[in-house]
Amino acid sequence: MQPLVGLIMGSKSDWPTMEHAASMLDKLGVPYETKVVSAHRTPDLLFDYAKTAADRGLKVIIAGAGGAAHLPGMIASQTPVPVLGVPVQSKALNGLDSLLSIVQMPGGVAVGTLAIGKAGATNAGLLAAQIIGTSDDSIRKAVEAFRSTQTQTVLDNPDPSEQ
Repeated sequence: MQPLVGLIMGSKSDWPTMEHAASMLDKLGVPYETKVVSAHRTPDLLFDYAKTAADRGLKVIIAGAGGAAHLPGMIASQTPVPVLGVPVQSKALNGLDSLLSIVQMPGGVAVGTLAIGKAGATNAGLLAAQIIGTSDDSIRKAVEAFRSTQTQTVLDNPDPSEQ
């Protein structure tokens, strides 16, 4: 199937975080592509990826990056496709550096920034599906089913001491 989401990251070492976005996209039946696109080591690849994203049919790009975390903003500066930034937890500042780098975009270059690490990647996959679901009924229904199951799981297990 034609990928609707571009799932990119600054380096292969970001995959243990970004695989949670992939898992959510799989769960919701959203086709995606994955690629390492480094803002610092492969800038020409970054520009080409961003500039061709819409023509290739991508509806959302999820960009994970750690440290200086320039990837989401640089991608967003080169494409009209919505970009969701996932701060990857770093060793130096525990991901706070990544979060601040992604969230502090100048006015006019929008990046939707999510939480640091696994929760952010998971929610990026969910949010990408929600965005696509505004114009794709099957994906919208998959999101609704996921939420319904999530709600029912909580309702079926109200007492944590009964585990």
